Amino acid sequence: MTHHTSPSAARSRRGFNLAKGAAALAFTIAVGLPPPAAAQSAYPDRAMGIYGEGGITLSGGSATSSVTVGALLPWSPHESLRSGPMSLNWDLFASNWRAAQVDGHSNFAQIGAIAVLRYRFGQGASPWFGEAGFGGTVMDRIYHSVDRHFSTSFQFTEVLGGGYSFGEGGRQELSLRMQHFSNADIKRPNPGETFVRVRYAYRF
Repeated sequence: MTHHTSPSAARSRRGFNLAKGAAALAFTIAVGLPPPAAAQSAYPDRAMGIYGEGGITLSGGSATSSVTVGALLPWSPHESLRSGPMSLNWDLFASNWRAAQVDGHSNFAQIGAIAVLRYRFGQGASPWFGEAGFGGTVMDRIYHSVDRHFSTSFQFTEVLGGGYSFGEGGRQELSLRMQHFSNADIKRPNPGETFVRVRYAYRF
């Protein structure tokens, strides 16, 4: 059977394949670098945290919205991530997607885990940071909306984002993130879904 892919969907898939490759390259470089001698982060990037997040899809047609709560757990498998401007956290989360249906709306529950690499600019001294991550998620049932229909409840996820730390000790964070979900063609159809999300986090 021949599967037809629209030009816009193909461009989106190519873009996120590049993003996925960039994230994988960043992780490889991070775990292989020695710790920079003079780079000590002035912010609690390696502290536990909690967050709330809201987002909406970028796809055409009827948008799907999401609300998410999660926990940030520091993880340091290599010395290069225990000091300096780079850090690694597990992002454990639970989400609810609200999708438009022909006869109303449906809610889809989701849980997931992402390994997220953060780079703090200014050799760790800047309030600004960038992030990239990769992980997996599971939904309570197969997601579908007016114009998109997944074929599996399991999805891979990639995220790219940037943000700003503020408040006492830089423990509060605001960030803007782009997050993609798809099953990597384990089963078709695999249209994927991409959200733009705004996050508020607090580090303890």
